[in-house]
Formats: sequence, C-alpha cells, structure tokens
Amino acid sequence: MDKLKKVLSGQDDGNNDGSGILERANQASTLAWGTRMKGFVACFVLGVVCSILGTCLLWIPRVGLAVFAVLYSVGNICALASTMFLIGPCRQLKTMCAKERAFATVIMMVCLALTLCAAFWWKNNGLALIFCVLQFVAFTWYGLSYIPFARDAVIKLCSICV
Repeated sequence: MDKLKKVLSGQDDGNNDGSGILERANQASTLAWGTRMKGFVACFVLGVVCSILGTCLLWIPRVGLAVFAVLYSVGNICALASTMFLIGPCRQLKTMCAKERAFATVIMMVCLALTLCAAFWWKNNGLALIFCVLQFVAFTWYGLSYIPFARDAVIKLCSICV
C-alpha cells in the first residue's frame, strides 16, 4: 500500500529536481493521502452528478440542450480533474500528453470547446449533441488507455462485429 501511495503521489521517481515552476508549485501544494482520496472522490462524484443532471435536463424546452452541454462538459472536466488529486497536476498533464493518450486528449478538449460553441455561439442543437457524443467517445478512449490491452480488446470486438 505504501508503494501505491508513493507512485500516486509522485514520490516514487527520484529524478525530480524541482527546476520548473510547475514542479515547485506541485511540491508546495502537497496534500495528505486521505485528503487526496477525499478530493478525488468529491471531484469525481461531482463530475458524474453534473453529467447525469445534464442528461436529465436535456428535455427542457428551449434551454435544455444548452444546459445539457454545459453540465455534461463540466462533468467531464471534473472527472478528468479528479485524477489530479491522486497524482498531482504536473504528472496528470504529462500523462495526458503521453504518446498513447495525446490524440484522445486533443480530440476530447476540442470536442468540449466545440460543444459549448455549438450550444451558445452557433445555437445549433444537433451539432452540440454530435460534439457531446464525440466528447464521450474520446473520453472513453482516453480512459481505456490506462487499462492494459483494453484498447486492443475494443478494436478486436469492433472488428468482429463489423
């Protein structure tokens, strides 16, 4: 259990020289393990609640889609940010930009921004819904990258179904 705490808190690798401003900020804002877990759970639950609430409010006439787009996007941001409590913001950004996750991260962030643009700026409900679906798919693909061989299993399953 101690090894898991060290890995998730970023203390496992001995090559942290703290030279970057983000590294120094990360080191200055260390949290206790229990506080990290509480923050993770609270942020993740908030993200799930926002996404579910947005889905429930989708059917409100005139404003439903805009409320859905905002709550769904905020829910995804909260769920993504929840892991920052476990591994820290610097390490989170590094893992998001890793070779195997960079494409999914970019697609997810672009679709998130386009969802909000379609709902508020362009006022195109169909487009906002399409971007929400793409956001969900990109977030799922991003999440699968953390599970060994999960992406390969999904690709194989899709190839069998087609």
